[in-house]
Amino acid sequence: MEGESITNLPNADRVLTEFVADARSSFDADLRAVVLYGSGAEGKLRATSDVNLLLVLSAFDQKKADQLRQPLRLAQAAIKLRTMFLLESEIQPAMAAFAVKFADILRRRRVLYGDDPFAGTSISRSDTIVRLKQTLLNLTLRLREAYISRGLREEQLVAMIADMAGPLRSCAASLLELEGRPAASPKEALQKVAASLPDGPERAEEISLISEARDRKALAPGLAAPTFFHLIELTRSMWTRANALP
Repeated sequence: MEGESITNLPNADRVLTEFVADARSSFDADLRAVVLYGSGAEGKLRATSDVNLLLVLSAFDQKKADQLRQPLRLAQAAIKLRTMFLLESEIQPAMAAFAVKFADILRRRRVLYGDDPFAGTSISRSDTIVRLKQTLLNLTLRLREAYISRGLREEQLVAMIADMAGPLRSCAASLLELEGRPAASPKEALQKVAASLPDGPERAEEISLISEARDRKALAPGLAAPTFFHLIELTRSMWTRANALP
């Protein structure tokens, strides 16, 4: 990584480089790989983005983990670092149990240290369908509850829209792949799924507002509630399509 740009944000580059060095020092030989995934791996980080990092270990030793606590706290504060610590023996079970998330990791990843732990791996169609249906149904239920409980405060709805954009894009990408017509990116996948709704062409602007909420953490007054409600309808529509998959 030395001398090579990791992301499109200089501060994220520096913090990631320092954190990976701290992880190598803390876990020593137990650290097998460090993988950057999501928008960071694509070089599309924004100032509001989370930075997602997966650390693959041969063992999770308490004393070694303790050494990484402070570097992790600093990196979380500096670049909103989100980490997952996965044992080598857990890779295949995790891919089956969280198929949608790991499908996104397979699409968008960059190895920062060690060998690629996902080289030659795949997720079965049946695992992907089962998990996709579970994820979309769970998102639908969460969105309905959030709309009623937080709908009076627009800033809370905007925050939920921003938080849900990433998972919904991953679900849309998995859905289109399963239907045999993959999109170039998760963002494009969600746009295509939304456009396929009966009123999709008329509501294309609301999809752009989802991106705006994610990028700016704000929407113009009066837009949060209808955008949020469209998100509920879109999620429900994706779940219906997932249930129809062979």
